[in-house]
Amino acid sequence: MEENVSIPTRDVDLSRVLSDMARAVVDHPDKVKVRQSESDDGILLTLAVDEEDMGMVIGKHGKIARALRTVMKAAAKIADKKVTVDIE
Repeated sequence: MEENVSIPTRDVDLSRVLSDMARAVVDHPDKVKVRQSESDDGILLTLAVDEEDMGMVIGKHGKIARALRTVMKAAAKIADKKVTVDIE
């Protein structure tokens, strides 16, 4: 039998979570910038990194970018929000 398990919501700084993860994988962590905008659909986080670091953030076949988005969706669920991550 399945039970409805509710996850307690917490105040999570989603842009900080994304910037911390991105800084961990790039060569120029001081150039990592995250812009946040909110709308009715949820929160849009736009990640900007140095041009030389773009490949590191995207990864082979987009694996790193996919992992970043997956972790951000999990963090957003804890915060009871919906998040979209764009990389530029």
